[in-house]
Amino acid sequence: MRIQRFVFTGALLLWTCYTSLAQTLNGRVVEKQSNGSLEPLVGVTVYWLGTSINTQTDGRGKFSIIKHSDQQKLVFSLVGYRSDTLQVNSLDSLTVTLVNANQLQEVTVTSAASSIDRINPIHTEIITSKSLAKAACCNLSESFETNASVSVSYGDAVTGAKQIQLLGLAGTYVQINTENIPNIRGLNTTFGLNYTPGTWISSIDVSKGVGSVVNGYEAMTGAINIELAKPDGDDKLFLNGYVNSFGRAELNLNLAKKLTDKWSVGLLSHGSTLQTRLDKNKDGFIDVPLYSQGNIINRWKYQSDRWMTQFGVKALYEDRLGGQMDAGRDRPNVYEFGNVTRRLEFFSKTAQLFPEKPYKGLALIFNGVYHDASARFGFKRYSGVEQTLYGNLIYQNIIGDTRHTYKLGASFMLDDFNEKFLDSAFVRKELVPGAYGEYTYTIPEKMTLVAGGRVDFHNLYGTRFTPRLHVLVHLPAEIDARVSAGKGWRVPNPVAENYGMLVNSRNWTMLDSRINPEQSWNYGLSLTKALPWGGKNSSFTLDFYRTDFQNQLVVDMESADRIVVYNLRGKSYANSFQAEWNVQPLPRTEIKLAYRWFDVQQTVRTPGGDQTLLPKMFVNRDRVLFNIGWASDRFEKWKFDFTWQWNGRRRVPNSEAGHIHDVTSPPVYAPAFSNLNAQVTKNFRTWALYVGGENLANFTQKNPIIGANDPFGKNFDASMVWGPVIGRMIYAGFRYKIQ
Repeated sequence: MRIQRFVFTGALLLWTCYTSLAQTLNGRVVEKQSNGSLEPLVGVTVYWLGTSINTQTDGRGKFSIIKHSDQQKLVFSLVGYRSDTLQVNSLDSLTVTLVNANQLQEVTVTSAASSIDRINPIHTEIITSKSLAKAACCNLSESFETNASVSVSYGDAVTGAKQIQLLGLAGTYVQINTENIPNIRGLNTTFGLNYTPGTWISSIDVSKGVGSVVNGYEAMTGAINIELAKPDGDDKLFLNGYVNSFGRAELNLNLAKKLTDKWSVGLLSHGSTLQTRLDKNKDGFIDVPLYSQGNIINRWKYQSDRWMTQFGVKALYEDRLGGQMDAGRDRPNVYEFGNVTRRLEFFSKTAQLFPEKPYKGLALIFNGVYHDASARFGFKRYSGVEQTLYGNLIYQNIIGDTRHTYKLGASFMLDDFNEKFLDSAFVRKELVPGAYGEYTYTIPEKMTLVAGGRVDFHNLYGTRFTPRLHVLVHLPAEIDARVSAGKGWRVPNPVAENYGMLVNSRNWTMLDSRINPEQSWNYGLSLTKALPWGGKNSSFTLDFYRTDFQNQLVVDMESADRIVVYNLRGKSYANSFQAEWNVQPLPRTEIKLAYRWFDVQQTVRTPGGDQTLLPKMFVNRDRVLFNIGWASDRFEKWKFDFTWQWNGRRRVPNSEAGHIHDVTSPPVYAPAFSNLNAQVTKNFRTWALYVGGENLANFTQKNPIIGANDPFGKNFDASMVWGPVIGRMIYAGFRYKIQ
């Protein structure tokens, strides 16, 4: 027994001495660009040779790793780059430059416009500022022109409201965050895609399938996270101007200033207007609504070795006018649409850092929103006020070593809605405290598993559990396989989320006195193959996702004279398949080719009470996207981009006067159509001039407004939009930067 105690005490003493000698080594991993600048490399695996001690570089290419006195060979590894091993004899900060594995002499390698995040177990495409510059991207709704996964379209022919689709389902099932703070939700779903100017955006992450439980329970089919320009960013001043052939004009100004070594401040401002009344299809209605918008963010940042905080305020005002050509001129019997939005927002993010333990962290996110919208649709009136408070406390640490990490946290969401439409009031207050945990197991360059769950306590709908699982496996031949499964849920807002369906003479009926939360399970599989030819970012990706709804809010337009809203009775599901090929066949040339297929079915109710499973309306089964970009030289003095989109046919409502839906009703389909976009950019040292066009083939939907000659009659309907409502548009603009 004494010998055992002696051995144990001696081993413990040796271990204590060994660990006491452990110190932290910091560094940065970069890639040298053709213009001499250093671009940070994200997700580089860093480990001591012959040990399991490892870490990965963050979004700025930085890393921190524990170093013992006997550890001297540090390995840096990233797929597509030549691995490097350094002899490290001190704790001096390192800057390591990795070389692309496919790089040859006199071949310029530049960063891709978009790429799949290789280290994220959630299938995530990163849309960079380079991709956003391929088109004008005046706001978030126009930032997905070259993205194969996300579709954007107008919701109707009068309001100008836009909507997105991901995995064959509406954007309301996608959690859209701004810097990990919920943004486009609630009443902001109506025009929220228009309220984030494109020049404010530094990058966009598009994730498919259920998201992380850390960010909440509402990511049912995917998540979109928008990163804005930072106060301590590279651009001290960024000025952008834009005009188009429809009469729209914009001016954006971003300012960033470093006040001290710890404090910085930023200002993002936007002003835009369109006051030209266009009626190209001669139906008596304004083709594109008139509007004026002002939008501003003032944000501050403090950064020290142990603390980081960001806080700021956002303010927005927009006045929108549409309808017949004489709308807004105080003339009788004129159909008029008007909408005024006032939005004020405060946000803060605070994190405690642990330099000696970079894997450890504590963060608090807080957000408050006041949103006020009022609208008129002919003789119909709508008003809505939303007040929201959101908080999220996150703690992160490891279990033993960095192969085992976990996150624990608590969140709180308060939504206070007060809506009125016609003679109905929709008033509710939601209080949702919640707690969550997420465990991550990593074998560097081999596998990552993330398992999480959260419990939320809804004051109206009780306790709800949300489990989620994501697995990433790095297979031989540079193939990344991802599997995901999990549940999501949300509480719908039937009026604000269906603005486009208010621009008609249909009767609006709510069958159920209580709207239940929408709930679904999502399952996904994706394979990404890094191609050995065609440049460092060449890849081929296949993915398949299925969403099964346990409950869904059905907005039924099957009969021509009514809109019936009710909780799902029966099946509802969506299958999504996508194949995408990205290649750089020549220096400074990028090509993207993608095919997407949807099978989306929903059970609807006939007036007689029968149930029938039908393809969901306004969802095209097939879509093809082709994009090519070319730069004239390594400095990209000239850039050319061309995009072709082919959209297959989709089921639409039967608009025949007096049509009543029954189980024998034959389906009605809208035809397939193509859309062509192109842009040319001339870059100078600090300036850039660009000119481009959208819908260059000039395709338009014929008669997008039914009964336009009698907007107060029983057959009027402007919500049957499935294609472009206005033809070719030419635009021009400039960008000016001071770094």
